[in-house]
Amino acid sequence: MHGKTAVIAIGGNSLIKDSKHPSIIDQNLVINEVSLHIANIVKSGWNVIIGHGNGPQVGFVLRRSELASSELPQIPLDACVANTQGKMGYLIQQNLINHFYQLGIDKCITTIITQVEVDPNDKAFKNPTKPIGTFMSRIEALRHFNEDGWNVIEDSGRGWRRVVPSPMPIRIVEGNVIKRLVDMGIVVIAVGGGGIPVVRDGNNYLRGIPAVIDKDYATAMLASMVGADLFMLCTSVDKVALNFGKPNQKWLDHLYLAQAKEYLAEGSHFSAGSMKPKIQAAVNYLEAGGMKAIITSPENMELALDGETGTLVTT
Repeated sequence: MHGKTAVIAIGGNSLIKDSKHPSIIDQNLVINEVSLHIANIVKSGWNVIIGHGNGPQVGFVLRRSELASSELPQIPLDACVANTQGKMGYLIQQNLINHFYQLGIDKCITTIITQVEVDPNDKAFKNPTKPIGTFMSRIEALRHFNEDGWNVIEDSGRGWRRVVPSPMPIRIVEGNVIKRLVDMGIVVIAVGGGGIPVVRDGNNYLRGIPAVIDKDYATAMLASMVGADLFMLCTSVDKVALNFGKPNQKWLDHLYLAQAKEYLAEGSHFSAGSMKPKIQAAVNYLEAGGMKAIITSPENMELALDGETGTLVTT
């Protein structure tokens, strides 16, 4: 392998510009733009592994399954994650191939359908908190609770939703395959949606479970596993901010590891549903021996690499 390795995590929500443009065609247009930025990074000499979120995309698969349930069996959540890994991997692959052709880059690209093992005793299983799928009436929610064993909650007056556990990743099952491919100089798309959550049963066999793994934590683990020189987390803002959206908001160009941990411990700076897991993922990567993490928006990846924007997180 020649050159440095970057693991780039792209948010699933960032691939949908707005609620009026959620189609695969619309997502593909956004992926085309994001892929060009990644292709430019590859052209500059980086080996790249790409991870992506899939929150809204899994929601679409679940909704289609629900609408077709009178005629077809519903799709289990772990299979929905696998479904989106394949679909989104295909779109990213195709756009990268086209950009590589335009830029004269001679590299192979592949998508790995990735399983990520979690601990069946993870405390998240006792307290499911991750909403998935569509909103339901109370009657629908109670029916799923009684008939399907779903955990359901009332969501801020908007209706009822299913909630599932969000356990921490402990092992990337296909990790060795991913590392070998990267060592060969192949661009790899992996741990889509945080990976397909699996546990080991009493016979030490893997089986999928209804859960959601945070893609930032999974890609941080992957970055550590392959010894990546850079971990880049793409989100909807160009930089991290303290007191985001408040009059005393302060953008951060650079965070040291100790500062990041201090802000996380204070608990008031970063939202659990947006920036907090990204900061924690950067901390996990650096504490495992990583060199530097960058948090920025997809369209500013190259500028962030050059130090012109983004939030740099180092030891």
